[in-house]
Amino acid sequence: MEPTSPPLSQAPAPQTIALVDDDRNILTSVSIGLQAEGFVTRVYSDGEAALKALLDNPPDLAVCDVKMPRLDGFELLRRLREKSALPVIFLTSKDEEQDEAQGLSLGADDYITKPFSQRLLVARIRAILRRTELVRGEAETAEPPPQGETIRRGRLEMDPARHRVSWDGQPVSLTVTEFLILEALAQRPGVIKSRNQLMDAAYSEDVFVDDRTIDSHIKRLRRKFRAVDPEFAAVETLYGAGYSFTDG
Repeated sequence: MEPTSPPLSQAPAPQTIALVDDDRNILTSVSIGLQAEGFVTRVYSDGEAALKALLDNPPDLAVCDVKMPRLDGFELLRRLREKSALPVIFLTSKDEEQDEAQGLSLGADDYITKPFSQRLLVARIRAILRRTELVRGEAETAEPPPQGETIRRGRLEMDPARHRVSWDGQPVSLTVTEFLILEALAQRPGVIKSRNQLMDAAYSEDVFVDDRTIDSHIKRLRRKFRAVDPEFAAVETLYGAGYSFTDG
């Protein structure tokens, strides 16, 4: 009898990126560039159609323009965040500080202005996908997480393996970036973490963000917790130093 060959392991399925932009030239060029990097792409030139598709058949990440007909990127993201923590990068020609802050405050994971480098976009996409895998890597396994993985700090409970957060037993939906920032703070209650330390916890080395980005994520995080507890004050600002978590 001839020896049987071991079954070949299947390559992981390529990750899917949704592109939402009313500029078809950008859709075409970015789509071709991402496909060359091994991604599967879906393209949408209309915000309303994109929103339905992102909810009905979620990709791994969405790259979304701000200025679009029928439904702009800000409103698309606001509606998306009511039901999904899908990672989103804003890609837009707007470069004013308030536009960036608004996008991040609505729950965007990153913000890139046009004109942009294809290499930079790919680096940002991969960085966010790596963070997503880090946080959710064990989320689909049937086995419970090992004892001790869950973080409990007063009324806060975080399950990194399943990307679950609750406050006083009530679930709070966080984006990947918000989760990693809160986890970094909750791991050492009372210890002040500088913005640079929080950036290191939430972003990979090949992604560069400024202080406003962390501040915007903190504001969004607080808003989500105050939706379930108006008195939430566990994330404290130490002006000139950074942020800390108190479980008292």
